[in-house]
Amino acid sequence: MLTVTPNGSQPSVKGPADYFTGTVRVDAPFKGTEAARVSGATVTFEPGARTAWHTHPLGQTLIVTAGMGWVQEQDKPVQQIKPGDTVWIPAHVKHWHGATATTAMTHIAIAEVQDGNVVEWMEQVSDGQYPAAQ
Repeated sequence: MLTVTPNGSQPSVKGPADYFTGTVRVDAPFKGTEAARVSGATVTFEPGARTAWHTHPLGQTLIVTAGMGWVQEQDKPVQQIKPGDTVWIPAHVKHWHGATATTAMTHIAIAEVQDGNVVEWMEQVSDGQYPAAQ
């Protein structure tokens, strides 16, 4: 049966400090049912906010909808992302993403669950690592 989840029917949730630095809001989380493995949410990062380093067992897609942000694969240069950009992060690639130091950023994050796991969280992106990305 088709399901419509009305806009505003789910409260916004603050991104947990264990997995995020700065002010992060998670809205409209979704999860597939039955055989579907897809899950995701709309995530808004205030300036300077970002995820911790992490990986996904089956990869992740980000669709930037507002603002300006950064994404970085471990040991690679930081890349700027902006509205309309789509980012594909392959399975098991260690990375982080978030807002720039001066501009908020919103993206839709989509990933698939494997064996009950959608993400493996790791260490925080340090203040020393983050400004180096500018």
